[in-house]
Amino acid sequence: MGANFITGTGTDIGKTWLACALLRHWRAEGRGVAAFKPVLSGFDPAHPAISDAGALLAALGREASPAELDAIAPWRFVAPLSPDMAAEREGRRIDFEQLVGFTRRAVAAPDQAVLVEGVGGVMVPLDDTHTVRDWIAASGLPCVLVAGSYLGSLSHTLTALEALQKLGAGVTAIAVNETPGSAVALDATLESLSPHVAGISLVAIARASPQAGVARLAALAG
Repeated sequence: MGANFITGTGTDIGKTWLACALLRHWRAEGRGVAAFKPVLSGFDPAHPAISDAGALLAALGREASPAELDAIAPWRFVAPLSPDMAAEREGRRIDFEQLVGFTRRAVAAPDQAVLVEGVGGVMVPLDDTHTVRDWIAASGLPCVLVAGSYLGSLSHTLTALEALQKLGAGVTAIAVNETPGSAVALDATLESLSPHVAGISLVAIARASPQAGVARLAALAG
């Protein structure tokens, strides 16, 4: 089984929702799974279950206890800001080498499908010199790039893809997560993207019936 980094073209694009859908799909098939959200902004200690890490734990069939949260999301910050800003507000910083080391150890478990979910989009700063893109490249993991179907997503998706490829990050697939209420059709988004992403699988995730897309992505990433 494989390990993949789940990243996105921006924040609130559906990374956690899609990661949870993949985890539930693999569990329903009887597979061993693991998931991590090492860096988490906007975390409310009073309501851990509603956080991204809490959602991943629920998809794994585990509770959002302090010990479980520490195991999958050790860098948690309260402010809903970029990680560098959120860390600075608490007088903390993200040690990039420690983060990369944690990620490599997390995906070392054999016989499991493993997901590592990033924070925000591909180019979100982690500190003064590193972005999520650097984290992906240093971890050595291929990634699933989650995009939307809103107006403007074509440019955002191709820009994110170019940024990843510039550092040699492998891309398992681009998952186009249908944007609710968008004037741009999901099929039209994929049709326009297709000639610009030769050799990379495009997977449509339809909101009304996501099962087929999730199953296809699970086969590619698992």
